[in-house]
Amino acid sequence: MIDSNSIAQLAGARVTDRNGDKIGTVQQVYVDQTDGHAQFVTVNTGLFGTSESFVPVEDATFSGGDLTVAHDKATVKDAPRIDADGALDEDEEARLYSHYGLGGGTSYGAGDTGTDTVTGVDEGVTASAGHDTSGPDTDEAMTRSEEQLHVGTETTQAGRARLRKYVVTEQQTANVAVSHDEVRLEREPITDANAGAAFDGPALSEEEHEVVLNEERVVVDKEAVPVERVKLGTETVTEQQQVTEDVSHEEIELDGDADVDSAGRGTTPRP
Repeated sequence: MIDSNSIAQLAGARVTDRNGDKIGTVQQVYVDQTDGHAQFVTVNTGLFGTSESFVPVEDATFSGGDLTVAHDKATVKDAPRIDADGALDEDEEARLYSHYGLGGGTSYGAGDTGTDTVTGVDEGVTASAGHDTSGPDTDEAMTRSEEQLHVGTETTQAGRARLRKYVVTEQQTANVAVSHDEVRLEREPITDANAGAAFDGPALSEEEHEVVLNEERVVVDKEAVPVERVKLGTETVTEQQQVTEDVSHEEIELDGDADVDSAGRGTTPRP
């Protein structure tokens, strides 16, 4: 249980779950009207912290400005959607206790309204109105609020690319010079130079002379050689995208018999 002296320090505290994961920050503290102990806090959750979730502070610990609750982050974010309007009725409280698996709740006696109250975020002043609204329990000023558009980015996987190698067979034509021997009949007359060889041997005879003919043939051989290296790389391309969203804001106007001059001073109309 959170010490009553620490209630005023809870507003704005960082909230972590039982696993140490950050959930958000405390927005409002709801106290039991019977004894004033802290019973629930609202934590900003959702995209950019645009919604508040109720989480019980039973078995929670508060140390060093961090509030550690006894539930996990997913359970807190899935809590019933209840307006953080400064009070909880019995039905809303029962839904929260059921969601968190807690038994019972506040026991109300005769004359009780069945509501818890929320403390102010700055000074811990108990009031029935919210800390940022105007009403009979707040000061003389009225707070004007507006929604602010916060746009961010997140990285998601858009696709995958991979290299795949396969074999393609194609024909190539090359010109190769080849040579071969051909028979050529040569005749020469008898001269003094060759007379000796010509008259050597019998006058008449039968003879055979043989000559070997050679030719070149085309020989084809193939070898695989590396020619280049291919790899995948990425580059980041930045482009502008427009985001359009509706945002709301509050306007404050004077309602009554008094007029307001250009400087914002109230004046009384003349009869």
